[in-house]
Amino acid sequence: MQYRDPEYSSLTRYALEYLTLFLIVLVHEFGHALACRQVGGRANQIVLWPLGGVAYVSPPQRPGAQLWSIAAGPLVNVILFPIFTVLLLISRSSAWIETLPGVYLFIRDIWFMNTALLVFNLMPVYPLDGGQILRSLLWFAFGRARSLLIATIIGFVGVAALILLAGLLFLFSNDRTSAVWLGIMAAFILMNCWGGLTHARALARVANAPRHDGFSCPECKVAPPRGAFWGCGKCRKPFDTFETQGVCPNCGTQFAVTSCPECGNVRPMSEWMAASNVPPKL
Repeated sequence: MQYRDPEYSSLTRYALEYLTLFLIVLVHEFGHALACRQVGGRANQIVLWPLGGVAYVSPPQRPGAQLWSIAAGPLVNVILFPIFTVLLLISRSSAWIETLPGVYLFIRDIWFMNTALLVFNLMPVYPLDGGQILRSLLWFAFGRARSLLIATIIGFVGVAALILLAGLLFLFSNDRTSAVWLGIMAAFILMNCWGGLTHARALARVANAPRHDGFSCPECKVAPPRGAFWGCGKCRKPFDTFETQGVCPNCGTQFAVTSCPECGNVRPMSEWMAASNVPPKL
């Protein structure tokens, strides 16, 4: 969306504006990463690209941990909102639009950018932050697999709305650049929704599978599912690690540790057997 006045043409101000946008997005992503680490998850990479930023976070597979890791990003924009609003009100009351027009327009635009990022990210469309927050809240009531399924279905509805809006802008508006960007955003969301739907189906298969007796995850105390839910890192073929005691039946590779399909923790096989005698967590 273009938000420029004719007099707002200084290259210096343009550079400062985009640098500020870069910093707002970066701090937003740091919010995700720091919150994820706070709940014991992994967050080692942040990527900025033309459509925004992505913090690659892996919080513990608990709805509360997921919720905090996702909500902390928009919370940064919520904190920035009153700060930028006060600056904007001061600039207006001081008549900076006449005495310091460049400063006023810069403050106005960073207020707009932060507000637009906040509103857009809170849209309940997966995989935007709002969609992932919705999924985390649904997790408390419907479980991990079904909550993701519901969130991705809502995401597909959001994709359809974005495609319709992009088409209307392209056909009936002079702002075809915005239409193209909306189309690119819709394609990005569509790919992520499809990936989320595939993941939800896989989670449902894990949830409905029979369980191995004599084993339980050292962390979440849940018995592992029976079936080829683990993949060999060497030959890339799936197998049941608890049927073969950690040995890939296709290439013979021995794995010293095993990941839990429920909580994602990785522990040695000996700890799984020892944990089977420990009462489950309440």
